Amino acid sequence: MSSLDFLTVDDVHVWRGDRHVLKGVSLRVGPGELLHVWGPNGAGKSTLLRVVSGLLRPEQGAVRWAGQSIADDPAAYHAALAYAAHEPALKADLTAVENLRFSVGLKRRVADGELRAALSEAGVAACADLPARVLSAGQRRRVALARVLAVQASLWLLDEPYTNLDASGAELLSRLLDQHRDRGGSAMIVAHQTLVLARPVGRLELGA
Repeated sequence: MSSLDFLTVDDVHVWRGDRHVLKGVSLRVGPGELLHVWGPNGAGKSTLLRVVSGLLRPEQGAVRWAGQSIADDPAAYHAALAYAAHEPALKADLTAVENLRFSVGLKRRVADGELRAALSEAGVAACADLPARVLSAGQRRRVALARVLAVQASLWLLDEPYTNLDASGAELLSRLLDQHRDRGGSAMIVAHQTLVLARPVGRLELGA
């Protein structure tokens, strides 16, 4: 992870029809930093995360990584990030490890041992060979977290990652976020709840 890996969002505007969802949003997240995005339903939190991930192009404004527009070299940017949407997005008939093999394999070469280690780190080692359709909502959330871990990305973009996690799962996620930042990684998280982490976090309120 490079000390130059800064995420910057400059004056981003997004419309949905006649509705102005994001109105000139700007932010900056550097190595070891975490930005907590919060606000009421419909404020544009998930939309902002999709813009930052490169899945949605804003009508105005720019997103930059390491000083370069993400549109200039999208492949390099996508290799540097791990994005987890609000829904875990697992293929129901594939096992947990097969889901990781498919999705992480799109990013980098990965051995099954690494995937199983990520599942173990996320607390779902026992689910590795079970199809996703039989997993509980909390277990699916942990598998999605294991996918983020296995990608080994500098930037984590997480949309409501605490949803469906029990107390131990929430504590685990917070610990993994702290460890990611300790390694110089950065994160941008949409979450309704207050984040309880070992280090301070930045906050961006939308819809205020």
